[in-house]
Amino acid sequence: MENASERPSTSVEDYVKVIYDLQERGSGPVTISAMAERLSVSNSSVSGMLRKLNELGLVSHRRYGDVRLTETGAKAALAVLRRHRLLETYLVEALGYSWDEVHDEAEILEHVVSDRFVDRIAAYLGEPAVDPHGDPIPTREGSVPERETLLLSEAEAGTTGVIVRVNDSDPDLLRHLAEQEIGIGMRIELAERRPFGGPLIVRTGAPGEQREQALGLVAAEALWIAPAPEHE
Repeated sequence: MENASERPSTSVEDYVKVIYDLQERGSGPVTISAMAERLSVSNSSVSGMLRKLNELGLVSHRRYGDVRLTETGAKAALAVLRRHRLLETYLVEALGYSWDEVHDEAEILEHVVSDRFVDRIAAYLGEPAVDPHGDPIPTREGSVPERETLLLSEAEAGTTGVIVRVNDSDPDLLRHLAEQEIGIGMRIELAERRPFGGPLIVRTGAPGEQREQALGLVAAEALWIAPAPEHE
């Protein structure tokens, strides 16, 4: 069990976490530009840090190639993600934060809390499998449950599913979804895709109680759905 003082630096943890997150969400090869955008830094800053991470044995990266975590790098990333997602869950469940407020708080706390503290949080919460945004919480041993999911933006018209995950990097988008009464566990049907980059028309709610609304592409790109249970 590690204490905060025995871990990699905050910047190293931030980088491996972002690489893992980009890999996990399946948005294609992890590139320097994608990392720079997520971290709000320059491409040259990312390149410099990747050289350091390569020397530490945390990433595998060749010039002009994509970025991949080594086994050691993935283990470090999962440890950070466990702390981050359990902290988000605790802030919502125990302290009454809303789901758009917790990301920035957890970004700070994840680097300073001990693993013992995080394990106590997990036990207190009943060992949750997902955080308030539906992101899977790695176990203490570093395993992550796999689920069959699909981005709503990539679904075909007529697809029905349950919202199981929402990208949490944009608080404004989370607030917008909350205002639209769209959240985790909701049944959703993609009724129509408007042409020329127009909105998606979706139906939400249980059969017989559905309401229809337009959903912008940016919002649809943040929503992950899983197949709806057949009995519903």
